[in-house]
Amino acid sequence: MGSATGPISTLPGAKFKVPAGTLCDHCEDDDKKTPAVVRIQGETDSFGAELLDLCAECAKKVEDAPDPEWPCDWCKKENGPVKPVRDPEESMCGPVYHICADCNKKRLKTLADMHDYLDSVETEYDDDPRYCEND
Repeated sequence: MGSATGPISTLPGAKFKVPAGTLCDHCEDDDKKTPAVVRIQGETDSFGAELLDLCAECAKKVEDAPDPEWPCDWCKKENGPVKPVRDPEESMCGPVYHICADCNKKRLKTLADMHDYLDSVETEYDDDPRYCEND
């Protein structure tokens, strides 16, 4: 049986090794339980994640399932499928948001702009030999 974790930095869909002898959580026929071959991270929030132990057939069903289509957590519009992301300002184990492609483009542009800005800013350490990157 799959388990739950404490705070975790990976997102839903992440794959992990399955402990030896683990059986599939989703095979219908209890008399014919199939060995699990992969552990996939399911529902995730800032408290932790549900881990699903799945056989190859059940794992393929999960992987082939379309991305969910519900309102975007950020713009509240129904803009097609949503994908799980985290806001880096809220930590890598913070809440998982499900956002649309438009909001994800804006998020990535903002992160790129912040990176470019930080690369362009001189700090008090730039001329200090104790902080030289080439040592």
